[in-house]
Amino acid sequence: MTMYRKLPVIIEARQWLPDDLEAFKDVLDWTLRYGCMRITQDDDLIIPTLEGDHCASPRDWIIRGVAGEFYPCKPDIFEATYEAVEAARERVS
Repeated sequence: MTMYRKLPVIIEARQWLPDDLEAFKDVLDWTLRYGCMRITQDDDLIIPTLEGDHCASPRDWIIRGVAGEFYPCKPDIFEATYEAVEAARERVS
């Protein structure tokens, strides 16, 4: 079996925090520039993705991928997969 490593790609991401007014406004301003999102009564964010609509729950991360697409990511997966660019640069130095 051939093994593959994910290429190091820089993405934009914001955490969906509907209880934090500043973060709430930031995510909506950011996502609405690129497409329409819907908020449910449970504060879930419905995101149109390349595979259809996906639901981001509070505390999930919203990622803008390399092709400009949006998709949600659970906090534990996000933390295991991504690091802040500044942290990566500090490790290399």
